[in-house]
Amino acid sequence: QVDLVESGGGLVQAGGSLRLSCVPSGSTFSDDAMGWFRQAPGKEREFVAAIGWRDGLTYYADSVKGRFTISRDITQNTGYLQMNSLRPEDTAIFYCNAAATEDGNSWFAQYNYWGQGTQVTVSS
Repeated sequence: QVDLVESGGGLVQAGGSLRLSCVPSGSTFSDDAMGWFRQAPGKEREFVAAIGWRDGLTYYADSVKGRFTISRDITQNTGYLQMNSLRPEDTAIFYCNAAATEDGNSWFAQYNYWGQGTQVTVSS
């Protein structure tokens, strides 16, 4: 089992920025894509963004396009999510996981477990 370690969350005002990090401790995403997911209070977990670990191709949920940027540093075995122009509706716990898709639009987590996540709170 891969230990997924997320960090970088915090409290920020609307319009602000945060940068999240994800480390698959003890492993690497290798041939997988790495994805960010989030779960807001009272809602189901949803896909945010994904990046091919080898090819670097990126994919985003419509709600974050143009505001969030996913990236990875293979040498550091770390994935990132740069979040700009944050909105109160972005408030959620953010998680990373290996990600997969069947059609390039709907993404799901490959591991059936999650890390602790990192809390992002955006005040209005």
